[in-house]
Amino acid sequence: MLRALARGESVYGLTTGLGAAVDTRLDADAIPAFQARAIRARAVGVGEPLSTAEVRAMLAARLVAICHGASGLSPELAGAIVAMLNAGVHPVVRRIGSLGEADLSPLAQAFLPLVNEGEAEFRGAVMQGGEALAAAGIALPALGPKDGLALLNANAQSVGLAALAVETMHRAHHAGLMAGALSLEGFRANLSPLDDDLVALRAIPGHKVGVGFLRNLMSGSDLFEPGRARRLQDPISFRCLAPVAGHAINAVAAASLAVDNELASAPDSPAVLVERGMLLSSVNFDTTELALTFEAAGLALSHLAATSAARIVKLMSPASSDLPRFLTRHGGTHAGFATSQKTAAALEAEIRHLALPLGAMTLPVADGIEDYAPMTPAVVAKTHAIARRLTRLAAIELVVAAEAVDLRGAITLGRGTAAAHGFVRRHVARLDDDRPMGREYEALALAIEAGELILAEMARGDGAVP
Repeated sequence: MLRALARGESVYGLTTGLGAAVDTRLDADAIPAFQARAIRARAVGVGEPLSTAEVRAMLAARLVAICHGASGLSPELAGAIVAMLNAGVHPVVRRIGSLGEADLSPLAQAFLPLVNEGEAEFRGAVMQGGEALAAAGIALPALGPKDGLALLNANAQSVGLAALAVETMHRAHHAGLMAGALSLEGFRANLSPLDDDLVALRAIPGHKVGVGFLRNLMSGSDLFEPGRARRLQDPISFRCLAPVAGHAINAVAAASLAVDNELASAPDSPAVLVERGMLLSSVNFDTTELALTFEAAGLALSHLAATSAARIVKLMSPASSDLPRFLTRHGGTHAGFATSQKTAAALEAEIRHLALPLGAMTLPVADGIEDYAPMTPAVVAKTHAIARRLTRLAAIELVVAAEAVDLRGAITLGRGTAAAHGFVRRHVARLDDDRPMGREYEALALAIEAGELILAEMARGDGAVP
């Protein structure tokens, strides 16, 4: 990089302006001030600030990418990012401002403290950015010739927040699958769709995955015995749980792989090719694949949510389940789980709305130079919101299905479904007299998000968790 400067080469963002100003040549003595201005000028985010966890994820994602060695960032600046993470200096970063083709605005906000600007939280207090660094004992670094652009021209908001979302997505679909399996038990469903010979007739990967996990969860259930099912054929929300859930498992796995691939990549442009002694403009900051895999995962989770809401209603209907209406033993004098259907319906509707594809940006910016963007931060945010809502829907289904199981009396659950039932009963008692259930659903959802349901599933012995 320094050699390119000495040779007087034209390098984007090093000796030229940015974006539409690429046709502007920078004098050598103007470069340091230009790098600082690049950070200040791009801190244009609005809306709610990112949470502390999200800010830390973004800083960590940028640091991981820098460590690939193609950014041209001064070691002093990389050390400052490490020091911010270690000391707990968390810049105030407002959520809205990036289109997903390099997260310029959020990264500019994150690194404003390094140029004595912006705001940051330190030890519970929000203060001026430079003051926060000083309070943490971090010296203001001097910017090198490419440091401003190297800090900004990457996709760390998209990738960092996607890494957080993937964990929530994994726990949400696992809870949805566990809830669905427990509903099969409570409904006394016909398990013929899980027959291995039937599955062998269909070359659909998600179908096979879903059947494999359901058979594993329900291993030991008396529903596999002849004559235990109540019907020859059940409603589709029960019958088709395996292919719907299996595709959700695969879709979340694809999103997780996309995040791993991004973290294993150098997103910088221009990228410093040390062995060749060159700086080349790249498109490594493009996050189209990440956006599309998250869109697909959100759609898959929405289908799982639709089946969950349908099963909740069916379990409460005597005509469908042969159980007391609204799963109360007291008849019409008690509401039972009746109004829980409304919360389930509200969650499913919001999930379905959030799952609508956002699509690519259609408004060209930067004087028409930047005429495409995958909208990745917004896609990641809405998919994360889908997963959090699905977790709460799964919590409701788990409680309803556990009540249905208890109303059946003497039945034998599978090893995985028994673990799910035990998890519910450790947090939520059976519903006898009517009581406020919303806080119990939320507490159960928080326990799922904390990983307790996965631990309960693993504790059954074989450790098979989708």
